[in-house]
Amino acid sequence: MPEVTFITLVMSLHSSAFFHMGELAGPDGSVAPKNKLLAQHSIDTLTMLQDKTSGNLTREEKELVSNSLAELKLAFVKIFSEEMVANVG
Repeated sequence: MPEVTFITLVMSLHSSAFFHMGELAGPDGSVAPKNKLLAQHSIDTLTMLQDKTSGNLTREEKELVSNSLAELKLAFVKIFSEEMVANVG
């Protein structure tokens, strides 16, 4: 198991969000169905961590959280807006 650090926590939430968006395979190689609520929950948890740790992170940690959130939010909008369009069409 990896060492428990703030960075591994952020990476775990990042991976969890992508898994729930159907973009990442699980340990057995299968891809779970998309789950918008669980993906949003992981993103919201990471956002809460960013807010609660403001001013207490190293530059590297702050950049990791910020970059992870930007990447996740863009992917979330792309994946779930495409899904909404497909359901309408």
